[in-house]
Amino acid sequence: MIHTPITLGTAGLLGLIYMALTVNVVRYRLKLRVMLGDDAGAPEGSPLFMAIRMHGNFIEYVPLCLILIGGLEAAGASHDLVFGLAGSLVLARALHPFGLAMPAPNPLRAGGALLTWAVLVVASLSALFMVV
Repeated sequence: MIHTPITLGTAGLLGLIYMALTVNVVRYRLKLRVMLGDDAGAPEGSPLFMAIRMHGNFIEYVPLCLILIGGLEAAGASHDLVFGLAGSLVLARALHPFGLAMPAPNPLRAGGALLTWAVLVVASLSALFMVV
């Protein structure tokens, strides 16, 4: 049996963040009565457009990062590495939506994006080093 408690806990936290982002999209869809697509004709920074992007950006990065973190944990990577990557991913994915909701550029958006990319690169390189 493979035991990956860090990945499982991380997935649980990220699942809750994802659900909050989903509820935010639904809230704007109901408010604006736009059930499909975004607020057609509205500027790129409209609340529904931004909610959709927050939700979409999350799902673009989180699955691959979680797969890599889980693979590292299952393969016996150092606890500190796995915990650091997992904690960084949760922090990054919590910061990024707040940053997207603020006028750009801002440190929350940039920090969330950069930290997410760092997790992806470090986890990817670590995975490659473990199999070579």
